[in-house]
Amino acid sequence: MKRVKLFLLFLLIIAAGLSAYMAMKPLVYSVQKTQQMKNDSQTFYEEAEVIQKEAEEQHIPIPHEDLFLAMREYNRQLYATRQVSLNGREAYQASGFDLTAYGLEDQVFGVIKIPKMELEMPLYLGASDENMSNGAAVLAQTSIPIGGSSTNAVIAGHRSWNGYKYFLDIELLELGDEVTITNIWETLTYKVTEIKIINPNDIQAILIQRDRDMVTLLTCHPYGSGGKYRYLVFCERADETAPTDVSAASVS
Repeated sequence: MKRVKLFLLFLLIIAAGLSAYMAMKPLVYSVQKTQQMKNDSQTFYEEAEVIQKEAEEQHIPIPHEDLFLAMREYNRQLYATRQVSLNGREAYQASGFDLTAYGLEDQVFGVIKIPKMELEMPLYLGASDENMSNGAAVLAQTSIPIGGSSTNAVIAGHRSWNGYKYFLDIELLELGDEVTITNIWETLTYKVTEIKIINPNDIQAILIQRDRDMVTLLTCHPYGSGGKYRYLVFCERADETAPTDVSAASVS
């Protein structure tokens, strides 16, 4: 009888431990993911600083110029073809660029920072499941955020996932709030100009708009609905320098 009681007690302890673990799991994941994103962002900043310093020392006006020109041409082609391939989930996922093939250390394109949301996380190209879990992601078949007139980089983020917030607090954003994107060339500053809720298949709402240099934040809405709608935050370039006209740009 004593052995039975000890065994039952043992089972209770195991059950209690398992329950505590399951209750703590989202918090543990959140802490780990927060640290991972901080580390990835910091690593990117450090790499970008090294790239800029080496370019200055070697009197190179545009570091990794081949990558910059390829991305500018990609943006130009998107506008010229009216984003004809922007037609579904698979189209959103492919990055179109292997950054390591251009000499970069990994696939982190940059860092997106939104002070109002107290958010800073790495930015990837292509809204694959892996990229979306590791940070924010630029939808393929939308502009790459390197600046330029007639561009619109649509940046997707989870509305929280596995204990980490991602774009959970997106409804805090108001007109005039700031969004910055740092890539290896510069930091681009945008200001919120419009907020809209759309149906998931409303592709027209996220297309490039002529003569505008834009970033559009995208996430599911309402929170916890399973993605019934999409919440869009349109942002327009706020830097003093006039953007390059990508629609007429040439890489020759």
